[in-house]
Amino acid sequence: MKVTTTKALVAFGAIAATTLGLTGCAAEAPAEPVTLTVWADQFYIDALTEQAAAYTEETNVTIKFVDTTGKDVRADFLQQVADGKGPDITIGAHDWVGELVANGAVSPLEYGDKLGDFLPVAQQAVQYDGKAYALPFAVESIALLRNADLVAEAPTSWDEMVADGFVVQQGEAGDPYHLYPIQTSFGAPVFGLDAQGGFDPAQLSLDNEGGLEFAQFLADNGANGTGTFSAAETYDTAKEKFLAGDAAYWLTGPWSVAGVKEAGINVAIDVVPSAGGEVSAPFAGVKTFFLSSASTNQVAATDFLVNFLGSTSVQEALYAANGILPANAAAAETASSDPIVAGFAAVGAQAVPMPAIPAMASVWAEWAKAEVGLIGGTATDAAATWTAMAEAIRAAIAG
Repeated sequence: MKVTTTKALVAFGAIAATTLGLTGCAAEAPAEPVTLTVWADQFYIDALTEQAAAYTEETNVTIKFVDTTGKDVRADFLQQVADGKGPDITIGAHDWVGELVANGAVSPLEYGDKLGDFLPVAQQAVQYDGKAYALPFAVESIALLRNADLVAEAPTSWDEMVADGFVVQQGEAGDPYHLYPIQTSFGAPVFGLDAQGGFDPAQLSLDNEGGLEFAQFLADNGANGTGTFSAAETYDTAKEKFLAGDAAYWLTGPWSVAGVKEAGINVAIDVVPSAGGEVSAPFAGVKTFFLSSASTNQVAATDFLVNFLGSTSVQEALYAANGILPANAAAAETASSDPIVAGFAAVGAQAVPMPAIPAMASVWAEWAKAEVGLIGGTATDAAATWTAMAEAIRAAIAG
């Protein structure tokens, strides 16, 4: 499987979707009552409380929810587990997995044959070193928002989109995340894959042939070129232009949709047209639940995760709370009756998980600095700038 094309992830319906109910899916009830402590944000707790009560009645496993809204969950969880304390289960982002595994804080999940119930990108996101370490429940990626009153149909090419007005946030510090679908269309992922399909820090691919083409593309379309990209473009200025009708397209995430709809914009969601000839694959962020390695209730916690939180009905309830594409394939199909969700599902089918390996922390600063230099026009030699960036990242990873 190659991240450069993501063809293995493109088919949204490639997974067999099984609707899971509570009846008949839960493990045998424990002989003695068990209490599982689950850390989650309050709106997820509100979404799950009633169904969790039904789960308790069936399994003899009580769920104690603890509100983590606004807290530094990752740091708190690592500290608590190191002391042999903390919850049995915590909410978290999939790209925490590398750090959590490195610190011995989480246990791998025994899915049986149920990992296949999830979207391909969600399956990939929760795996690390060939094992699944989390239960995914929502998939989020940026996409192309289109003002359908200005342009009736999705763009058929990059040039067509730009001609109708296109904005994407950058800022003086740079923003590789928002440019990544454009970069991948040149066949230049961050990392290649190892034999197990995981991201390989030894295979930094930013400066491959496609990466050098992308660097030149940024320079040609920055301050010294067409001006399509601007280091002065922030989230707020991009939003203002889109809402004012000065741009027909805005590359942003689902977090922007509510404000756009409230402003009365007839919005549609499109796949980002390819600028480099290959699939435009944005990063996917997958919302997950992790099983603590310090939990003394591993079997009960695994059942709650896989058979309850992973079930279609519960994932639909979580979708009702957050409005984000469910990770469960059957729930995602149901949610896609909403054309906005269907648009994000189409984009998500091309997305790749944000690499969860520790080496990713060494990438962002140099990557952003190179991009903002090319866009802002201060870096005059695209190839030299991009090559120097990659070498600095390799040194940081090695160090």
